[in-house]
Amino acid sequence: MVSRRKKRKAGGHEESIPSPPGYSAVPVKFSAKQQAPHYLYMRQHRVRQGTQSTWPPDRTLFILNVPPYCTQESLSRCLSCCGTIKTVELQEKPDLAESPTEPKSQFFHPKPVPGFQVAYVVFQKPSGVSAALNLKGPLLVSTESHLVKSGIHKWISDYEDSVLDPEALRMEVDAFMEAYDKKIAEEEAKAKEEEGVPDEEGWVKVTRRGRRPVLPRTEAASLRVLEKEKRKRARKELLNFYAWQHRETKMERLAQLRKKFEEDKQRIELMRAQRKFRPY
Repeated sequence: MVSRRKKRKAGGHEESIPSPPGYSAVPVKFSAKQQAPHYLYMRQHRVRQGTQSTWPPDRTLFILNVPPYCTQESLSRCLSCCGTIKTVELQEKPDLAESPTEPKSQFFHPKPVPGFQVAYVVFQKPSGVSAALNLKGPLLVSTESHLVKSGIHKWISDYEDSVLDPEALRMEVDAFMEAYDKKIAEEEAKAKEEEGVPDEEGWVKVTRRGRRPVLPRTEAASLRVLEKEKRKRARKELLNFYAWQHRETKMERLAQLRKKFEEDKQRIELMRAQRKFRPY
């Protein structure tokens, strides 16, 4: 009788996992050695009526309380048993729109979000969301087949990744700038074609192209602008208004007089040395 009560209490303790209303709690551990798990709170992604969202509601799984050691790759691997996963995105807080898809860089990475995060997991089929909500867990982030580095090993790995190859970095930057210049050239060509052409309602877009061209961003142009600003400030400055300005003006005047006096003395000495008596 006592053993049955203990089993019932133990079973009730396992089932009564605290979770927000409408969410399914799934335990997750960093490794099998960890005793106390974290809990992922999952539900199907839903929005209020009249609110638009770019996430597909029937195929998107919304997850709260994602621990810092759980990356996109590990979360995708843990949930791959539920079905084919299209995308996994971690964010600092819930958002109704997906992040813009940009080409992944080998050297430039977005700053990682510290602390716990939220996740949006998009499955290939709606059945993947139902299977994920019925998971019992615990999910293991680091296993023998997929070992996740931690502690001093992770620091060493991060340091080695921070040492960049200059040639590979130059090639990536050159490729990015080439694509950027091409994009800007296409936008300028399109704007030039549409210049002066009325739209559907008869409005003509007025631009500053051609009338006052923008100054080139060169060193010489920047120096000219700085010199112009300096002259402008000098004109606005009040001369001989403060007492220290009077003192500086007098000191400069005295220095100029002394300099001129010394120059005159040298010129007179030179004239005396060159003077000769020439009766004829």
